[in-house]
Amino acid sequence: MFNLENIVRPNVLKMKAYSSARDEFKGAASVFIDANENNLGSLAGERYNRYPDPHQKKLKKKIAEIKGVKPSQVFLGNGSDEAIDLLFRMVCRPGQDSMLHLPPTYGMYEVSANLNEVQLDAVQLTPEFQIPVLEVLRNVKDTTKLIFVCSPNNPTGNLIEAESIETLLDNFDGLVIVDEAYIDFADEPSWTTRLAEYPNLVVLQTFSKAWGMAGLRLGMAFASEEIIALLDKIKPPYNINEATQELALKALEQEEQLTYMIEEIVQEREMLVQALPTLDAVEKVYPSDANFLLVKVKEANRLYTYLLEQGIVVRNRSSLPGCEGCLRISIGTVDENQQLFQAISNFK
Repeated sequence: MFNLENIVRPNVLKMKAYSSARDEFKGAASVFIDANENNLGSLAGERYNRYPDPHQKKLKKKIAEIKGVKPSQVFLGNGSDEAIDLLFRMVCRPGQDSMLHLPPTYGMYEVSANLNEVQLDAVQLTPEFQIPVLEVLRNVKDTTKLIFVCSPNNPTGNLIEAESIETLLDNFDGLVIVDEAYIDFADEPSWTTRLAEYPNLVVLQTFSKAWGMAGLRLGMAFASEEIIALLDKIKPPYNINEATQELALKALEQEEQLTYMIEEIVQEREMLVQALPTLDAVEKVYPSDANFLLVKVKEANRLYTYLLEQGIVVRNRSSLPGCEGCLRISIGTVDENQQLFQAISNFK
C-alpha cells in the first residue's frame, strides 16, 4: 500500500519552506518597501523590478481549467528538468536510495540521479520499445523510490502501453513518473485524467514542444495535492519569472492556434513516415506519437556528417541501447522536411 510519508526524506517532512516577502504579505497596499526591490523601476520593462508571484496562482488556475485538475495539483518548474530534480531531492537519500529508468529514454533522469548521488538502475525496453513489466518489478528493491516512464518515449517516439504503466502503479510503493512531454501529438488521453486513481502517480508535461515555448523554460508536474505541496515546499521561492508567467498566460488563450499547429506537425510527420522508407539510405522508420521520428539508416555516422555538411542538423542516437544505426529527426516546416528528404535522397 502506497504511503507518501514512507518514501519522503525525513528532513523534507520536518523542514520549513522559505518564507518570501510575497508570502508574508496578503492584501492590498500602495507602497511596497518590504522585499529590497528597486522601487525606481526596471531597465528591462514595466513591473520587472518586482518579484513574481512565487506560487503562480493565475497561471496555475488557467492550466488547471484546461487540464481538468485542481490548481493545487499543479506544480510549475523552470522546465520539466526542475521537477525531475526536485522529485529526487524530495524522496531519495543521497548515497542510500535508488531509481529505475527504461533506456533508451530521456537522458536527464540519469543526470539527476548522478547529481543527487542516487543509484541508477536500468531495465532496457523491449525491441518494440515497450516495458518488460515483470523484469522491472524483479529489479525493484527496498531502496527504489522512483520509476521514470517516458510516454511518448524519447528518442523512440512511441506511447508506452497503458496496461504496463497500470501494473507498475499497482505493484510499486514508490512514485511512478510518467513524462508526457510529447503527449499533445498523440491520440491517447493524458495520465492526468487518472490522478484520482493512483496516489503514487506524477505526470510531467511541458510548454517546450507543442506550445512552442522552449526558450521560456516552463514545465509542469501534476500529482496529488500532497505531492505538489511537498514540491512547492522545496522549490526556490521565485522559480518562474514574471515574463514567463505573462507570456504563458497569453499563450493559453490561443488553444485554437495550438490545435492548428499540432495538426500540421502530425500531418508532416505522417508524410515523412511514408516518404522516408522509399530512400535507399533508410532501413526503417519507427512508429511515432511525438513530433519526431526515429529512423534506422544504413550508415548513421556518415549520413549524420553528410547532413551537417548540407546545413541540416539531426540527432545521432546510434550510441543508445536499442537505437543502433538510428537518427532522431524532428518534424520541421514543409520546406525543411523537403530539404531533408532531398538531401537524404542524394546521399551516396
